[in-house]
Amino acid sequence: MSDNNSVTKVAAFYQFAALPDYRELREPLRAFCARLALKGSVLLAQEGINGTVAGTPEAIGAFAHELAHGDMFGGRLDNLELKFSTAAAMPFGRLKVRLKKEIVTLGDAAADPTKQVGTYVDAAEWNALIAAPDTLLLDTRNAFEVAMGTFEGAVDPGIKSFGQFKDFAAAQLDPAKHRRIAMFCTGGIRCEKASAHLLARGFAEVYHLKGGILKYLEQVPETQSRWRGECFVFDERVALGHGLRELGLRELGLREPDKGHGRDE
Repeated sequence: MSDNNSVTKVAAFYQFAALPDYRELREPLRAFCARLALKGSVLLAQEGINGTVAGTPEAIGAFAHELAHGDMFGGRLDNLELKFSTAAAMPFGRLKVRLKKEIVTLGDAAADPTKQVGTYVDAAEWNALIAAPDTLLLDTRNAFEVAMGTFEGAVDPGIKSFGQFKDFAAAQLDPAKHRRIAMFCTGGIRCEKASAHLLARGFAEVYHLKGGILKYLEQVPETQSRWRGECFVFDERVALGHGLRELGLRELGLREPDKGHGRDE
C-alpha cells in the first residue's frame, strides 16, 4: 500500500482582509510553516495574504486549518480562496514569507477589494457569461502567460506585469462603451484588484471568474471547455492543463520564461 504522505500536495491561496498586524504575523507564520516542512512563497500585507506552498497532504491540511480557523489570524481569513493540486516532486526550493505593500501589485489606492469588488461568477456559469455578445472578455494576466493559453475571444492587454493594467484600462477601456466586462486570471486575485479598480473608475458591470482559471480547469469537463492551451503557474511545474494535470517544459515545447517576470499570484 502506498503512503499517502509521499504525495506532494500544493495549496494556492489568498484573501483580501484587513491585517494591520501583518508585520508581527510574519515570524509566527514562517515558524509554523517550517515545522510542517512546507516550501513555497507567502506574501503578507496590510490588505491580506497571498501564496502557494507545498508539502505532504497532512502538512497542507494542518496549514489550511490554521489559516482559516487557528489563533494566528483569529478568524480574519474566513473567506479564504483555496485551491489544491498535486505535483510529481516538490515544486519549490525553499520557504519564503515576505512583507509587501500589496499582495498583488497594482499601485492604485482606490482599488480596495475589502470595500468593493466585481460580481463573482462560478466556473459552471462562466461559459454562458462569456458567450454573450455584449460581454467584453478580458485576460488580466501577463503577456507571456496569455501566450501559453487563454479563453476563446479574450482580449490580451499586452502587459508585462499586472502593475501596467491600470494604464491599459485608462487607454483602452471606456465606461460608456464597455458596459459589461468579464475578467479572469490564474487564481482570482488579480481580478479582484482589477475589478475594484474598474468599479472605482465608474464601470457599471464587472464580473470575474471565482477561483480563476485553475478552478475552471478543475471543475469544467474538457469537452465543454472554452479554454485553449495551458495555464502557466509560477513554480517548477510550469503549467497545468484540464483536471489540473501537471505539464513540463518538454511536453509544452517551451523554454522557461524569464525569471524577471516575477510572481504576480
